[in-house]
Amino acid sequence: MGTGAAVAASDALAAAAGARLAAQGGNAVDAALAAVLVAMVCEPGICALAGGAFVTVAPADGPSVTVDGNVEMPGRGKPAEAFGRGAFDVTTAYGGGLTTTIGHGSVATPGALAALGEAHRRYGRAPWREVVAPVLEAVEEGFPLGGASAYYLGFVREPVFGWHPDSRRALHHADGSPVVEGERLRIAHLADSLHQVSEEGPGTLYTGGLAELVAADMAAHDGLLGAADLAAYEPAVSPTLDVRVGDWDVATNPPPAIGGVSLAAMLALLDGRPRGDWTPQDRLRLAAVQEAVLTHRVRHLDAAEDRTAAALALLDLLPGGVEAVRGSGSTVHVSVVDAEGGACAVTASAGYGSGVMTPGTGLWLNNCLGEPELNRRGFHGWSPGQRLPSNMAPTVARHPDGSVLAIGSPGADRITTALTQAVAGFMGGLPLDTAIALPRLHVQPGPDGTVLHVERDLDLPEAAGLTARVRVHDPRSMFFGGVQAALRRGDGSLQAAADPRRDAAVAVVEP
Repeated sequence: MGTGAAVAASDALAAAAGARLAAQGGNAVDAALAAVLVAMVCEPGICALAGGAFVTVAPADGPSVTVDGNVEMPGRGKPAEAFGRGAFDVTTAYGGGLTTTIGHGSVATPGALAALGEAHRRYGRAPWREVVAPVLEAVEEGFPLGGASAYYLGFVREPVFGWHPDSRRALHHADGSPVVEGERLRIAHLADSLHQVSEEGPGTLYTGGLAELVAADMAAHDGLLGAADLAAYEPAVSPTLDVRVGDWDVATNPPPAIGGVSLAAMLALLDGRPRGDWTPQDRLRLAAVQEAVLTHRVRHLDAAEDRTAAALALLDLLPGGVEAVRGSGSTVHVSVVDAEGGACAVTASAGYGSGVMTPGTGLWLNNCLGEPELNRRGFHGWSPGQRLPSNMAPTVARHPDGSVLAIGSPGADRITTALTQAVAGFMGGLPLDTAIALPRLHVQPGPDGTVLHVERDLDLPEAAGLTARVRVHDPRSMFFGGVQAALRRGDGSLQAAADPRRDAAVAVVEP
């Protein structure tokens, strides 16, 4: 018998996978994992299976936890001369101009698959093979290239994915012409790899056949990732970071990740705003809060040796308000709630893509060591085994009336600002879909000053009191993330809402 569920995912294939698991009797965790596997594999460029992920779970009858599957710095047992090699910089026009580091040396130890497996082991109900079945079938049949992937690849197909032979073949026809939106992709060897994941479990990427292939290719091309790094990887399970917003108890990604603490800080500093619709004064407050928190993050969190301590220090400043705080790549997301009151939010990322596809696997690898915003200590500046910083903030929330919300977003450093606006708006009284669709702003501190990014349909005079340079984007721009949310109300009714800024999709399975 099926389980009722609401699913919000990054595309229709992923939403359908989640709905399928719910219809087969799976719970929110099963549905979310099935959906995010499809999103990670079937949105080339946007994400990849060999990246990082966080899974936030709110069981119907227990405390919320986050499973940390973020990427790690590799290089265990490697000599000093192995570091700082195997990579090169590329510049693309994406996001108005982006320089990132790619190649084998940019690949961090992937943790996403390990985290999904751990979340399933602890909280899943359906067999693992059933969770993997939708993505395996999609790959065997060939899947259409979606609009978000096509858009991103329009900027990075040649500089990021065109230099590696296997990667290039996967995104081009035999005559050399590119695969375009709506055309089916059939990636060599990928179905075989997913069969291994289905039959052997996630361990195949860490100590099994896939691990051997990845490590061998890395060793042959000056990659830092080795067999010792893969074998040593362990997902970490921790209590969530909790914050009160009105009557809601909000649970998000805890330190050492910095996305959750940034979100919690922004929500706390908004101090209950908005109350209903956003006013001009509310938006000015929002911009000031973003500037304070994100400036603090750049100065004190991003390069901190002990990010947990630095994050807790930020939370200690919150009673002093905005002035106290000020003084001091490509992603996918899935949200699911089920009729039993369980919730699961999963955010996954492979950076901007390394361009590397391990021969014989069909698996693209991340470039998280090459993301400048995650490596403020410089290229290969972290210690082997250390988790990298992360913006990801999959979040769940509960209300005394029995309502439960799962919410999250892709969007690099716009993740926390997009979520702040959606969560604050919804918990301030706006309908869920309205709170997600409203025009957004994002404050971006930088060495050359602060930039205020706004969507064109946001009333610019509202920002007249800010000193930041203003950059205007088209309405509902992909730049501002892609919030996905699923809601079970206190009366048991289900709703899913997806951001119009992405190729997002929703599905509701009635109990």
